[in-house]
Amino acid sequence: MAEITPLQTTARQLQSFESLEAHITQQYPHLSRRLQQSARFLLDHPQEVAFGTVAGLAEKADVTPSTLIRFANALGFSGFSEMQKLFRARLVEAEPSYSERIRVAREVTGESPGAHELLRSFSAANQQALGELPGRIAPKDIERALDLLEAAEAVHLLGARRSFVVSSYLAYSLRHIAKRAFLMDGMGAMYREQAEAISRQDCLLVTSFAPYAEEVQSAVHVARERGTPTILITDSSLSPLTHHADVVLVVNEAEVQGFRGLTSTLCLAQALAIGLGVRQQGSGEVQGTTPHDISLQEEGAANLRG
Repeated sequence: MAEITPLQTTARQLQSFESLEAHITQQYPHLSRRLQQSARFLLDHPQEVAFGTVAGLAEKADVTPSTLIRFANALGFSGFSEMQKLFRARLVEAEPSYSERIRVAREVTGESPGAHELLRSFSAANQQALGELPGRIAPKDIERALDLLEAAEAVHLLGARRSFVVSSYLAYSLRHIAKRAFLMDGMGAMYREQAEAISRQDCLLVTSFAPYAEEVQSAVHVARERGTPTILITDSSLSPLTHHADVVLVVNEAEVQGFRGLTSTLCLAQALAIGLGVRQQGSGEVQGTTPHDISLQEEGAANLRG
């Protein structure tokens, strides 16, 4: 068995682009001339590396594709694509503007994709992500989430920026199955005040993706201090909010040239809303729900289908 070098051992612990960059900088003097050339190109052009192919990047770096692969292997990665994930994570966390992402994608590919080509790319990526979704969400986790939603007197939906789409859809859906739901929209920068209105008999359902909005994190802390059960929909088990949630549902969204989708997250949100509606209809008589309540739930289900 080949001996594992200290370089490889350290690389296996890397979790971010920043740690990778620091590690390469530290080890740079010990690399061969060709690997140093590769290192300079990779660190000087991180956005291109995030999207490029090995062949295309090797040509620009004036090295062979095998040299880039050897560089990744020297750092302890199984291949170039594994190392490339850290470059892509950096781009996501940096939250560049849409125009910046389009510019970088054009530089990498050398062309501007047509609208129909983009449609095919997004469709294919989202289909793959949707196909993987059921296998990534443990049945016990989604059932536990439904337990908390069902037991709550009211559900408070929290999500900022891109995540706001998911929270607003959930507010709409839950109201249509006769579940009290309140959208925390932060009107007047009052996220904290809205969080302080949540009781321990309610439930907080948070949707948050990298770079995890600070106002959302602050609101979650307030709700947890009040003992409110919390469900988190997020994009990583390393999210800073996971430690404050009773249930964590991790969704891996499709990504095309730096643009992340919402298809899988909205599918999960729909499953939660409809799943709760099914539960409420099935247990309405046992919990003392009136015929009027049941008719509201049935009407809501019909509205959601429409």
